[in-house]
Parts: sequence; structure tokens; C-alpha cells
Amino acid sequence: MRVLSWIFYIALFILALGFALSNTEPVELRLFSGYASTWRAPLVVFLLAFLGLGAVLGLLAAVPALFRARREIAHLRKELRQANKRTAGAGGGESHEQLPVVAPPPASASTPLGV
Repeated sequence: MRVLSWIFYIALFILALGFALSNTEPVELRLFSGYASTWRAPLVVFLLAFLGLGAVLGLLAAVPALFRARREIAHLRKELRQANKRTAGAGGGESHEQLPVVAPPPASASTPLGV
């Protein structure tokens, strides 16, 4: 399996390198139709810069959902600890009935990342 992943990564690198080498023509990027400075660089530089910017913005958009999920996990762990304390204190050392396992609700399409 490791060999297949290396072959995939090498093929991906070769494709990216070919893409970069075939897009070396200089282009101009004008912001706000001439009111700001004009940037001149190879096309591949602009494409990779905007690809990176899009990846960063996508990760930043996922941060609130990540923090919301972490907060919910912490809350559920706290509830579980409290429930375990209640069940441990109720029996006085006797064997306890195991709590039923409840499946989580299906992820709805309206929540980001299925959280």
C-alpha cells in the first residue's frame, strides 16, 4: 500500500511540475482596473498563490465548526462523567446495569462537515 501511495505522489508531482513548466509566460494582474499597482509574474505564480489563498480561506471557514464540535464533545464528556458518577453511587458496589448505547443522529446536510 505504501508503494502505491508513493507512486501516486510521484505522479502528482510530475503533473504539477509539468503544469508549472508549461505556464511560465509572464502575465499582468491589475487590481481595481488600474487604480492600484499592476503586478507582473509568470501565470503559474498567480495560480498557485490563489490556490493557496483559497485553501487558507477554506480552512478558516472550517474553524468555527471545529470549535463548535470540540465544545459539544467537552459538554458530552462532562455529561457522561456525571452519569457515571450517578450510576456508581446508586448501587453501593453492586453490579450495575449497563446504560443502553444510543446511535448518534444522522448527519444533516445543513451542518458543515457533517458535525
